[in-house]
Amino acid sequence: MNPTWIIAKRELASFFNSLVAYILLIAFLGFTGFFTWLSGNGDVFFRKQADLKVFFSIANLTLFFFIPAITMRLLAEEKKSGTMELLLTKDVSNRQMVLGKFLSAFLMVAIALLFTIPYYITVSTLGNFDHGATISGYLGLLLLSAAYIGVGLFASSITNNQIVAFLLALLLGVMFQFLFGIIASSSSGWVAELFNTLSLNNHFDSISRGVIDSKDIIYFLSVAFLGIFLSEYVIGKRK
Repeated sequence: MNPTWIIAKRELASFFNSLVAYILLIAFLGFTGFFTWLSGNGDVFFRKQADLKVFFSIANLTLFFFIPAITMRLLAEEKKSGTMELLLTKDVSNRQMVLGKFLSAFLMVAIALLFTIPYYITVSTLGNFDHGATISGYLGLLLLSAAYIGVGLFASSITNNQIVAFLLALLLGVMFQFLFGIIASSSSGWVAELFNTLSLNNHFDSISRGVIDSKDIIYFLSVAFLGIFLSEYVIGKRK
């Protein structure tokens, strides 16, 4: 069996063997469910629109915290416990290890999103529902998650402290999610265009509206691959 898949299965199982997966799943479903159905000033019934725009916007912010909590331990814990050196002495390459860790976190997020499918089914029965835009929104969340996981992996690769890795991933996330957009809105010319292109939120908003553009997909995948590459590089230096 491919070492990447073996590592991914091991890490995914470790999430569910502890309380981490269950706590994060309950928190994710609790926040997104409350604001989608019960918040009172922006939920589906108050807006009287059969769509999941509120869910996608809340899921975006929830994943901002949810994913660093998943990725903070993936490499930092291996370094702290010394098991990384043991793992790398086996027939496993740096890339296979990093990809396995990435895949485990991505599957964890995909499982969380899978539990929200009842939202999709229920809202679709309430009125004139745009299935294309909703599917595009879910695609946007998966791509967004891939980018966040890449950032979180890199943060976890440069420290052996999980809390530091969590905070660093949040700091990098703030740059991509908020800071670049703020700089773009307060600038003009090529500077505004540059930071607008770098803003993760702008690309997600485009996809969540149902507009699937290749430049948005390339952006998310580029951030994810950059995080994977940098994580592999850091581990390679340690080895």
